[in-house]
Amino acid sequence: MLGPVILAASRSDRMRRLISAAPVTKQVVDRFIPGETVDEMVPIIKDLSDRGLELTMDVVGEDITRPEQAAAARDAYLALIDRLKELELGDRAEMSVKLSMFGQALDGGHELALANVRPVVEAAAAIGTTVTLDAEDHTTLDSMFAIHEELRRDFPQTGCVIQAYLFRTEADARRLAAADSRVRLVKGAYKEPAEVAYQQKHEIDKAYVRVLKVLMEGAGYPMIGSHDPRLISIAQELARRAGRKLDEYEFQMLYGIRSDEHLRLAAEGHRMRVYTAYGTDWYGYFMRRLAEKPANLRFFVRSMITKG
Repeated sequence: MLGPVILAASRSDRMRRLISAAPVTKQVVDRFIPGETVDEMVPIIKDLSDRGLELTMDVVGEDITRPEQAAAARDAYLALIDRLKELELGDRAEMSVKLSMFGQALDGGHELALANVRPVVEAAAAIGTTVTLDAEDHTTLDSMFAIHEELRRDFPQTGCVIQAYLFRTEADARRLAAADSRVRLVKGAYKEPAEVAYQQKHEIDKAYVRVLKVLMEGAGYPMIGSHDPRLISIAQELARRAGRKLDEYEFQMLYGIRSDEHLRLAAEGHRMRVYTAYGTDWYGYFMRRLAEKPANLRFFVRSMITKG
């Protein structure tokens, strides 16, 4: 019930000001977003890598209103790639990008987003890593998939994200699995209407399993984006049935959530990638993390009450 309310708040300037001004907010945000600059992230990247974990890095920020902001987002990712090259960590960290950050919603946004993301994909490939295109609300997906297809002509390792709660996703999964893509499956974290998406948790969970089965039985590389213990167990069983080796799929979880599980899966020989966000424009990302999981909201409220 609270999820849609929190997602609506993520678009509210008034709520942004209120939550940003709360004294406890930074302490809680740091749980999910451990730094604002590349320099602050370097020790985080090294620590996770030393623990046997891989990363996907997200420079947070989505509300782009001018082309120069989209160019700045591109440059922020290029700076991150330069640091990964210096650290020789290209094989441990990839990038996750939201095309809205690269100008997708502006006039001529499809072409602008493609022009801005291509140099990031090129630079990532040059240091031995890759980029995954994050999924956003359903109105952006046709553009995202078209950009994904275009990028894969030159950089076939480019990944994309699909969201289990959308009715279209099973068909998208069949197309992508056949194309030998890298595909991250998540439940979905945007407020979507009942005309295009399942609304109940049990429906979304069932859809997740159906789509995951398609990916595991296909020719692509599945990336299981979930913290749900039941879905993680089901993923392991589906991988076993499909005859997949441990390096033929991976698990992905958010930084700051179920960290012990990250280490457990890595210790068992699974590829475990931690979705690690950083930057100053954290509000939208943070609010979606609260909406996705009630425990995150309880943690935030408890912290505010304690500090209060």
